[in-house]
Amino acid sequence: MIDQFLAPFIGRSRWFGGKGREFTVTGEEIVGTVGTSPAVEVLLVEVTYAEGDVELYQLPLALHDSPQDRLEHALVGVRDGRHAYDAVQDRDAMAAYLQAFCDPPSDGPLRFVRLEGHELDPDAAPSLFSGEQSNSSVFFGEDAVLKLFRKVTPGENPDVTTHRALTEAGSTHVAALYGWLEVPAQGGAGEAGHEVLQLGMLQQFLRTASDGWGQALTSVRDLFAEGDLHAEEVGGDFAGEAARLGEALAEVHAQLRSSFPTSTTSAPGLAEVMRQRLDAAIGVVPELHEHADGAREVFAAVSDLGEIPVQRIHADLHLGQTLRTVAGWKFVDFEGEPAKTLAERLLPDSPWRDVAGMTRSFDYAPHAVAASLPEEDPDVLHQRAIRAEEWARRNRRAFLASYCGEGGLGDADRTLLTAYVVDKAVYECVYEARNRPAWLPIPLAGIARLIG
Repeated sequence: MIDQFLAPFIGRSRWFGGKGREFTVTGEEIVGTVGTSPAVEVLLVEVTYAEGDVELYQLPLALHDSPQDRLEHALVGVRDGRHAYDAVQDRDAMAAYLQAFCDPPSDGPLRFVRLEGHELDPDAAPSLFSGEQSNSSVFFGEDAVLKLFRKVTPGENPDVTTHRALTEAGSTHVAALYGWLEVPAQGGAGEAGHEVLQLGMLQQFLRTASDGWGQALTSVRDLFAEGDLHAEEVGGDFAGEAARLGEALAEVHAQLRSSFPTSTTSAPGLAEVMRQRLDAAIGVVPELHEHADGAREVFAAVSDLGEIPVQRIHADLHLGQTLRTVAGWKFVDFEGEPAKTLAERLLPDSPWRDVAGMTRSFDYAPHAVAASLPEEDPDVLHQRAIRAEEWARRNRRAFLASYCGEGGLGDADRTLLTAYVVDKAVYECVYEARNRPAWLPIPLAGIARLIG
């Protein structure tokens, strides 16, 4: 029997990806337990939408015999006579997770996997990170952070596998992976069972980290506040950081080429996929129609590039996926584009997709700040637009020059990069139309500049 309280709790949770859609809870399964005081039931909940598609969400429940006033905000419901709370908000429950990583149990349906090289602090106090959306993260003192995946897809999670590869390669541009939590695969192809279910990952806590997107916005505000200075003259100039980001990304791509299989993809096939995405996007964003011919010309140019090298990449890279620490830039969240299936996110792709994501982010930052400022007379708005483009252009160039190195950007790479940037901007148009209509002019203007 499915508990009726699950659907309301899931529907109002920040990490639920189906907000605004009609759904029902059509299944639940306890895949294991953690700790004893309180006991945590790790529940997988199947959600079926009115359109027929199905998603799987992880809901760890901390079970208490009596009500817990300190956890009233996290109450899910009453389950078998016990009060069930969202376990990530229960410090005692999360302390049990840490103990399980420190001393992994030898049996049981849940597998706590540890990588060598770091001794965990078993006494580190857990605290919930409140700023996250699609997953839930819990800090353990200043030692480690546990990210629990809320939306679960059978198969290896690229956030785990990519972090593992980069950690074992000695990368200095990611938070080191300490371990992960999974339900091992059962059965084989065509048999009853399931693929591995990776439920979470434990990694290094970057204590001194600050968000790259936030740093970029601060730099833009500094520029806008100086009416008679250029971007390179302002104290908050970001170009040096953009260059260091380019160098860091080039190193990460090189390490991923060495750690995962590489292959090639057909350029005409890639161009066709981009055209199809554009056609679908026009149905959502009619304003794209006036730019469609120019975008199709950009995609058509890709068709002449033959076979394109592809590899494991980040696949959803932007300034919000970067952290600046005293030890340099770090990249986070290697899960890939959320809207894609796991199978699609595991496919190798061109590194230029990551580069395109970063260049679009450099365009977004100044125009997002400009859009947030009060309305002014036309002369002020015109000057603000000029400063925004100056900031974006300076940082794009610094990033690309550093990423490409001495070889620079060849003609074929430029053609491919331009196509990926336009493709990314088309994706942004759909996102903004559905989530932040006031920001839709930002990617639309980006496409206009690119095809111009």
